[in-house]
Amino acid sequence: MKQERAYPKVFLSARAERSVKNGHPWIYGEEIRGTEGALADGELTDVFAGNAYMGTGFYNSRSRIAVRLISRNANDGFDAAFWRRRIEYAVGYRRTVMPGADFDCCRLVHGEADGMPGLTVDRYGPLLSVQTACLGMERIRGVLFRELVSVLEAGGQTVSGLYERNDLPLREKEGLEQKKGWYPLEDRPLPESAVTEIVENGVRYLVDVAEGQKTGFFLDQKYNRRAAARIAAGKRVLDCFTHTGSFGLNAAQAGAERVTCVDISAQAVEMARANAERNGLTDRMEFVCGDVFELLTRLTEEKCREYDYVILDPPAFTKSRDTAEAAARGYKEINRRAMKLLPRGGYLATCSCSHFMTDEMFRRMLASAARDAAVSLRQIEARQQAPDHPVLWNVPETEYLKFYLFQVV
Repeated sequence: MKQERAYPKVFLSARAERSVKNGHPWIYGEEIRGTEGALADGELTDVFAGNAYMGTGFYNSRSRIAVRLISRNANDGFDAAFWRRRIEYAVGYRRTVMPGADFDCCRLVHGEADGMPGLTVDRYGPLLSVQTACLGMERIRGVLFRELVSVLEAGGQTVSGLYERNDLPLREKEGLEQKKGWYPLEDRPLPESAVTEIVENGVRYLVDVAEGQKTGFFLDQKYNRRAAARIAAGKRVLDCFTHTGSFGLNAAQAGAERVTCVDISAQAVEMARANAERNGLTDRMEFVCGDVFELLTRLTEEKCREYDYVILDPPAFTKSRDTAEAAARGYKEINRRAMKLLPRGGYLATCSCSHFMTDEMFRRMLASAARDAAVSLRQIEARQQAPDHPVLWNVPETEYLKFYLFQVV
C-alpha cells in the first residue's frame, strides 16, 4: 500500500509531463502550473500531472531548475537507509566498471546519473573530494557523508578525510555560498595535508584536493589517456593544452620518442614538469609555456615536421547553447592547424569536454577542418568519458566528453 504523502505538491505543464515520463529528472520553474501546500526551498515536494503522481524531488524557487527528482516510487521514504542504498548502488557500480587499482582513484557519485542531483564525489586514494550544487542535497550532506564513509569502510577501503570543493559559481544559482574546506568526520582528526599521491594508468601524480582543478584532477579522461598511449610508442608527440601533463606523461611512459607539452599557464607547466620528474620521464619530455593557437600557427607556417602525433585536450570553449557555434569555430581552428602540421600518416587525438558541443557538431567540425586542411581522417577510436562518469540516455546533460583518435592520411 502506498504511504500517506506528507509533502506539498507541484503540478506540471503538459510539456514537463512528457519530459518526466521520458525519464528526465529536472523540472523548470516555468513548467509548474500550480502548487498545493507550503513549499520550502531545499525541502522535498511531490510532483503531479493532474491526479497522477510523477515523483518526488528537492524544490528550490531560487533555481531555474525548480525541482530535481530523486524518486519516482510513491513508496519510498527518504531516510538515511534510502540514501545508503543509493550510495551502495553507486559504489557497487564503480567496483564493477573500475576494477582493481582503477577503483582507488575514480568518481564515486556523478550527480543525476546516480540519482543524487548536484552531488559529485571523487576518490583520490584515502581522500574524498566533494562538490554539492543542489540546495536539498546540501541540507542533508551530513547524512550523505556519514553513509558514504560507512559504505566505503564496510568494503575494506580507508577514508582519511573528506574535502568540500564548493568553490564553484554554479552554487550561487542555487542560493548557496561558495566555500571550501575539510568536513569533520566522526572519530578521526582532520588530515594535515590536502595533497595526496595517486597512480593512474601506472603514472604517478600529486593531487591537491584544495587547490587543483575541479575536485583536484580530471578523472574522466583516464581510459582516453590509456587509448592515446597505446599508439604512442616511437612517436614524436605534441601534447597541447597539457595542464598537468597527463596525456603527455602517458605517451612518454608508453615509449614515445619525444613529448613536448604545451600550456598557457606557467603554473600548469611547472606541475607537468614536476610530474615528469616524479615518474622519471624528464629525459624524453620538454615543456613550453605558450598559447597553443599561436604555436600551431607558427609551426605550420614554418612547415615544421618535428611531430607525427598531436594531442588536443582543450578546456571547454562553450558553456552555453548560445555560444556553441562560435566555439565550433575555435575547435575547428586548432584541429585544422594540427592536421596541417602533421605529416601524411601522422596521428591526431582530439576531444571536447563541453556538453553543448554535441557529438554531431563535433564530428561536423572535424570533417570541415579536414576538408580545409586537404586531408582525410582514418578513425581509430571514438570514445566518451570513463564509465565512472556514466551517461544516462534519458538525461542528455550527462553526455559531454567526445574523444577521437585518427590517422591523418
